[in-house]
Amino acid sequence: MFMCYPETPRHHINPNHHAPPPKTPTPSLPPPAVGPPQGPEGGSEPIIAAETTTAASEARELNLPRPLVGGPVQLDVEAHDKVAMRHLDMYMEQEEKYTEATMSGTNRLQSKLQSEMASRFASDLSTPPLRWGPWLYYRRVEEGKQFPVLCRRLASLNDEFISHKSPSAGFDFTSGKRIEQKLLDYNQEAQRFGGYAYEELSEVSPDHRFIAYTMYDKESDFFKLSVRNLNSGALCSKPQADRVSNLAWAKDGQALLYAVTDQNKRPFRIYCSMIGSTDDDFLILEETDENVYVNIRHTKDFRFVTVFLINAADPLSGVNLVWECEGISHGILEHHQGYLYLFTDAAKEGQSVDYHYLLRSHLDSSSSPRTWESVFTDDPDWVVEDLDFSHTHLVVTLREGRNFRLCSVTLPLPAGKGPVHLKELHPQFLPLPKYVSQISPGPNYDYHSSKMRFTISSPVMPDAVVDYDLSNGEWNIVQQQNILHERTRVLYGTASSASIIEETLNSKTSNPSNEVNSDDDQLWNGLSEFYACEQYNVASYDGVLLPLTVVYSRKNKKEDQSPGLLHVHGTYGELLDKRWRSELKSLLDRGWIIAYADVRGGGGGGKKWHHDGRRTKKINSIKDYISCANFLVDKEIVHENKLAGWGYSAGGLVVASAINQSPHLFKAAILKVPFLDPTNTLLYPILPLTAAHYEEFGYPGDIADFHAIRDYSPYDNIQKDVLYPAVLVSSSFNTRFGVWEAAKWVARVRELTIYDQKRPILLNLTTDIVEENRYLQCKESAMESAFLIKVTES
Repeated sequence: MFMCYPETPRHHINPNHHAPPPKTPTPSLPPPAVGPPQGPEGGSEPIIAAETTTAASEARELNLPRPLVGGPVQLDVEAHDKVAMRHLDMYMEQEEKYTEATMSGTNRLQSKLQSEMASRFASDLSTPPLRWGPWLYYRRVEEGKQFPVLCRRLASLNDEFISHKSPSAGFDFTSGKRIEQKLLDYNQEAQRFGGYAYEELSEVSPDHRFIAYTMYDKESDFFKLSVRNLNSGALCSKPQADRVSNLAWAKDGQALLYAVTDQNKRPFRIYCSMIGSTDDDFLILEETDENVYVNIRHTKDFRFVTVFLINAADPLSGVNLVWECEGISHGILEHHQGYLYLFTDAAKEGQSVDYHYLLRSHLDSSSSPRTWESVFTDDPDWVVEDLDFSHTHLVVTLREGRNFRLCSVTLPLPAGKGPVHLKELHPQFLPLPKYVSQISPGPNYDYHSSKMRFTISSPVMPDAVVDYDLSNGEWNIVQQQNILHERTRVLYGTASSASIIEETLNSKTSNPSNEVNSDDDQLWNGLSEFYACEQYNVASYDGVLLPLTVVYSRKNKKEDQSPGLLHVHGTYGELLDKRWRSELKSLLDRGWIIAYADVRGGGGGGKKWHHDGRRTKKINSIKDYISCANFLVDKEIVHENKLAGWGYSAGGLVVASAINQSPHLFKAAILKVPFLDPTNTLLYPILPLTAAHYEEFGYPGDIADFHAIRDYSPYDNIQKDVLYPAVLVSSSFNTRFGVWEAAKWVARVRELTIYDQKRPILLNLTTDIVEENRYLQCKESAMESAFLIKVTES
């Protein structure tokens, strides 16, 4: 079948995307893995081990609230068991009190940090207008409201309401309200969904009459599909489906196709709903193979809907198989002027490949199976990471070693000549700043536009949303956070402010070397003048070289005395997030080193790099991380007693496992919604797991995988009677990995390891989705930074 891997299209981002969806939220009441403190009166054994000095006993002597220790206390609960809920409430309350008491000496520091971080938030959360057909689509937040409003205005009337007053050049929302149409108010959606407004998908129909979108229903733990009429603002009576994972418009907006998931969250059915019809939605496809995930998307020209090939003009005419492969693979199917293009990483002639490649087949091909030809010759020095089509150009994201480049070639591509080298097509390289860590394509829904939008990320530059004009190579930053107030690069109404146009119009053209002069750092609003970015190759235990990125303040770095924070992810083949994060500025300005370890299992190095850090080779990710930590200390980049680790989600597994192997190496660690008990989670999943999870972490039914899991599992390898670093674990009831994993790990570390009041083990639990609340983001980041400063300076 064409696509047989549970991955959504990577390079067509929703034009109306509001916020990242929660990571497969937990059930409303999962069984707590650690109960409230119990003793002889409770009928169970004392939970404080007599032979070990634990956090609980020391806390009692210091009159601190008593933290929880010990193994899991299983409670036989149902979703509405009030006794279990009360136990869970008591547990959270005690952990909260213990954390507050331990951190009480940092209250003033937390307030200062929170104030600093809040001041760096962009005051205006509007998104830059996106041109699609006659309309400009955008989101903006109204004063006093928590969630944004999706709006649009006619492009033909836009210039009349552009203000050129510097530095706030852009659309005048006060006088221009009469041409603004509010399409979707997420504050009202929050009222429909119990105070939550978390959108996963939204697609405007190609005729601009409807919007289809999915909102997270917390009570039911799935995403619910709704369709709204953009002219009247009314909800359509149908479709209103549950468990929707993908959607695509057909028949020029008269029909909507959508995919739904089974009980294990596997997309397996495709339905077609005729807008305005009272007929039941028609089942187009049902996939019974549990290893196949059905994800749909439309081609850029809206002519087809793909997993199979479905004619968008007549979606009920059947599905056509255009590609079939063996094993797990990823693929994107596109159509351009009579040719089908397939961007895939499927095996070639039975041999696995380390990269994606582009194939082409004539739409009217009568051969069975369909004949495909390679478009580009293989070049290990120019690895194609991503593609995006417009009517006149193909934009290619390349990787040279670990460096990213962006180029465009003119369409149509030459036919009948066989594979050609990309260089033969005379690619036009688009300008990029220094130290690019990620290139994220924008929505780019206007197939006939000469402009394409990308977000450019760097460790020493706030994310820049850039429009590239492919017809002449000119480029403009259309949105960028203003970190240094004397440089304004926040734009909402036009492609660039008057000051930037006057200064740079002639200089902002592409150059073939893709290099940027030092003066151009000013144009990109780069921070290299104040913060240095250094890149190293670190030898791991087996000689493999690991990219290590180090960022520090040129002014505040403390030679041989700097504390450091080492980030890692190393999972799912995903790029490590090395974007500039304004909350880390508070640590940088206090002399901290911020480092990023690109370990095996992550992205940026091809499929082999990913596979060398998963399943039985997951231990490589952990040893790679330890090698990078040792490098920072050995080279005196970070003081030997001031190194901290940081890991989010599966990255928390890497950090916690590294602590088990080398507890002496770290003074502190931040684990955010971490995956800490893979043995039990993979053996007895409370939440639905997919093939992708087992492919990544191992399948316990396989004996080799089982032993590998036990060897790297953070929960199963805590060292007894050893001094561990201070650890702050944050977890939420709205994450893929349940709070019981964090609670169990914290309890066992407290029980087994040597207690030191200067190295506390803290658990911060929340019922909120912190990412959706800027105040909570600030508060949590300030607490984490205060914790790191407190521990490293003690």
